[in-house]
Amino acid sequence: MNPLLIVVTMAIVFPAVARAQSSVATDVTKAEIDVVYESLGRSIDKQIEVVDIGEGTNVAVGILERAALESEGQVGAIVRHDVTEVYYILEGGGTLVTGGPLEHTQEFPPDSAAVTELIGPSGRGTLQGGVSREVSAGDVVVIPAGVPHGFSRVPDLIQHLSIRVDPDQVLPVGAVNPVIKK
Repeated sequence: MNPLLIVVTMAIVFPAVARAQSSVATDVTKAEIDVVYESLGRSIDKQIEVVDIGEGTNVAVGILERAALESEGQVGAIVRHDVTEVYYILEGGGTLVTGGPLEHTQEFPPDSAAVTELIGPSGRGTLQGGVSREVSAGDVVVIPAGVPHGFSRVPDLIQHLSIRVDPDQVLPVGAVNPVIKK
């Protein structure tokens, strides 16, 4: 993992990061990422830390893993209404599909842990169309808020960091995964 790549990408893509009002920096170390990853268990998504970067914006760092998957023409997808994500692929790869309309959309319950702790208001459904691309270790993908996305194929597994830009602070400011000792 190249932390400099992540920081540079965020500063270019999200000017709010470069204008942050905070007078300190927040470190998310490889050791913390590894500890949270080891705690995934049956979960596929864990927040590591949510940082207030000023001007009413949060940046959250999470880690996700998807097991082997081969869709049969239908791609299960999610759409985050308020939160932009930057995926940094750590290990493995697959076919990521973004864009296109969703069918059979269901909103996540607003009081669910997924909404209140991880992703903010979001829905899921079956992606119709979209743009497919192969992603693998070292790749970075920026998924703006409102863009449906999902994997249609994962040969073995894919592990990625998700840097979530939360301009409305819908995620809990200052949250730190309890397995981390800060």
